[in-house]
Amino acid sequence: MSELQRPAVEVRGVSKTFALRRDSVVALQDIDLTIGRGEFVSLIGPSGCGKSTLLRIIADLLQPSAGEVQVNGKTARKARLDQDYGIAFQQAGLLDWRTVQANIELPLELHGVDRAKRRARALELIELVGLSDFAKHRPPQLSGGMQQRVAIARALAESPTLLLMDEPFGALDEMTRERMQNELVRIGGETGAAVVFVTHSIPEAVFLSERVVVMSPRPGRIAEVVGVNLGPRTDDTREAPHFYAAITQVREALRGRPVPETVEVGVTVDQAAQQRAQGAL
Repeated sequence: MSELQRPAVEVRGVSKTFALRRDSVVALQDIDLTIGRGEFVSLIGPSGCGKSTLLRIIADLLQPSAGEVQVNGKTARKARLDQDYGIAFQQAGLLDWRTVQANIELPLELHGVDRAKRRARALELIELVGLSDFAKHRPPQLSGGMQQRVAIARALAESPTLLLMDEPFGALDEMTRERMQNELVRIGGETGAAVVFVTHSIPEAVFLSERVVVMSPRPGRIAEVVGVNLGPRTDDTREAPHFYAAITQVREALRGRPVPETVEVGVTVDQAAQQRAQGAL
């Protein structure tokens, strides 16, 4: 299999048990998941279902109790050492005493990239995330949404083929969150990186993703994988009937009910209503 044909992520038979002092907790059980190159996949489910645990296993920040993970055809550990992925969390985790540019340069600096190349890459990413006027600002001078954009730029510093994101917009207000979703769609399209995105928000998962992986309550299993066909995402997408239809699909999967068939892009409000009355939605 050529490098371009290899999936970005392959999770095979992964389980995770946390040993406690007097007991143990099974967080994940028998997870099988393949994510293609350039694909955007969200993980959603009730609190404690193992979404973040699965993300951390893919990132080699936790070790599975059973099963294996490959990233770009490598073990998770080798992929981490090769900087094949970038990662962003709910808290931006920026260093307050470093400028925006210096924060973005940090992973490159740690891996010995020379100053001129670090600067060029940081300025390229600052433009990508729309912060060209703020390169010399420090994090306390930025809004929460701007800080998250810096964190995303830093995660992209080493040109990863995979971006792992654990509720990166969870602490933002709704309008800022929507703007950041738009930015992430644009950035994903421009970089071509695959994205694994953990969220508690059904509309967010649907707006961003090509597939939404619905996880069951602990022990976390994959209950359903919902394909999302919305076409190019714009602000108008959030008002479209097929967007609400996809939200219904994910919500029903979370409730453990049969998932309705996908509603294709271009379905009108009247057609969607008719399909809903017929049980398709």
